[in-house]
Amino acid sequence: MLTNPRAERVKAVRALGRRSSRERAGRFVAEGPQAVREVLAFRPETVIELYVDPEVSGRRTDILELADKHDVPVHECSADVMTALADTEHPQGLLAVCRPVDVPLTEALSGQPRLVVVLTNVRDPGNAGTVIRAADAVGADAVLVSDASVDIYNPKVVRSTVGSLWHLPVVRGVPVPDLLEACRAAGLRVLAADGQGEQLLPDTDLQPPHAWVMGNEAWGLEPEVLAACDEVVRVPIYGHAESLNLAMAATVCLYASAEAVSTAAGVERRTP
Repeated sequence: MLTNPRAERVKAVRALGRRSSRERAGRFVAEGPQAVREVLAFRPETVIELYVDPEVSGRRTDILELADKHDVPVHECSADVMTALADTEHPQGLLAVCRPVDVPLTEALSGQPRLVVVLTNVRDPGNAGTVIRAADAVGADAVLVSDASVDIYNPKVVRSTVGSLWHLPVVRGVPVPDLLEACRAAGLRVLAADGQGEQLLPDTDLQPPHAWVMGNEAWGLEPEVLAACDEVVRVPIYGHAESLNLAMAATVCLYASAEAVSTAAGVERRTP
């Protein structure tokens, strides 16, 4: 059992909270039972090692069985070591060190995609993770994250996806113009989601394949990005709220798209 919070191994894992360390090591951390379960279930080949607090292991036998099935090394550690490893103030006793899972842009847009999300200059980790989660929930084909956006392997982004990071293709580090050009080359209409748009979401034809372009939390989409999009669409506000935040607006747009795309494709929606 690992008991020394100052051990070099512990310091190396903890350092993965910094982007520079993640990029140098080619690794990142997935923290908590849900994230660890999903990466072991969907992308076990990317898991390098698993750290577990023995106080938790008895309640998470399903996760440990998955680790054993895929020959993932498991290290038991004390509560102090888990606290030193984790990014959260109150860790849940499970943490995996993983390899990156992002894919090339050409791969993400292969196979005639119908619904894609583009994040431009999105800086808030919680927003980025929640949009990835929403995209997964509606069955989107991919999420494309620009080079000016938050790192998808930021611990807060990973936690906010609640496992969805391993469920659908995610691209990162590509300039916005290249993302938009690739979407058009893949046959997608490019729709900007912006609170100043003249086109209302309920009046927008969402049946043809399309990509939603989402902007920065504070200033939205830059003028040149808006100009490069086919339509600028806003979510109507019926009450007195000043606006919706990025993740909320993205979720509303994505569910409207999922309904329309399913209807166009003749696909029956899956219900619980």
